[in-house]
Amino acid sequence: MALVGSARVLSNGGDADSPFPEIIELNVGGQVYLTRHKTLIAVPDSLLWQMFNQKTPKELSRDSKGRYFLDRDGFLFRYILDYLRDLNLVLPDYFPEKCRLKREADFFQLQDLSKRLSPKVSKENSISEEISQSDPEEVGFLGGAGGSTASLDPTRFVSAMTSTHTRSPSLESRKSGYITVGYRGSYTIGRDAQADAKFRRVARITVCGKTSLAKEVFGDTLNESRDPDRPPERYTSRYYLKFNFLEQAFEKLSEAGFRMVACSSTGTCAYASSDPSEDKIWTSYTEYVFCRD
Repeated sequence: MALVGSARVLSNGGDADSPFPEIIELNVGGQVYLTRHKTLIAVPDSLLWQMFNQKTPKELSRDSKGRYFLDRDGFLFRYILDYLRDLNLVLPDYFPEKCRLKREADFFQLQDLSKRLSPKVSKENSISEEISQSDPEEVGFLGGAGGSTASLDPTRFVSAMTSTHTRSPSLESRKSGYITVGYRGSYTIGRDAQADAKFRRVARITVCGKTSLAKEVFGDTLNESRDPDRPPERYTSRYYLKFNFLEQAFEKLSEAGFRMVACSSTGTCAYASSDPSEDKIWTSYTEYVFCRD
């Protein structure tokens, strides 16, 4: 391992004319990536090409460990990097982040990738359902209306509306199911039990249930980083929320039509030391089960 311009890089015999080594370590939004220099400059005139071909290591931002730092979505960057390796776009089934990935492609100035992620347009100027899955209600309407007088035939209009309502988010949101939220918390109570208990500390609120239901209820506040490619009809126990307030989670579930049907909790306690004046520390894990009929 060698340091170039105080940046953390791995030197494995890179281009002698380049100030960068062959292997480079990146920190993208907190996610660490290790890749080749030639991969980063695979697309001429892209942002990464400009950074690692037109600049020197001293001109680039670095984190506290010397990695080159990019303040972008660290989880979507893996698809950017995968594209740069062979200039092919391969996404998992049921990939729900095409719009956000297109935004990343635009930021990195990858025009070809951005075009591939753009909604396809049919001969009738309607958006193709294959690509534009983020707004199925709009897709169904455009596909039925088509923008021409002939397309306003009542039979086609009814058919289009039927298709729209079949896939409408408002109807999908009424699907029955269960969601479990849980948290690990801690609080302290004095040994004499006379002092007020210190307020609980919730480190993380976890979400378990069907992927589509979890995304419907919590939206952008749901952190999917530990299970990013889970299909909508599959179940997961790896999601957690970006906030730490249980009441906020309860409000979102209530607004979506869920009601609490069960809860359970386990806990342990211990003394921080043998000093009688020290507080008693309680740690607990609690789950709340919500149902929508």
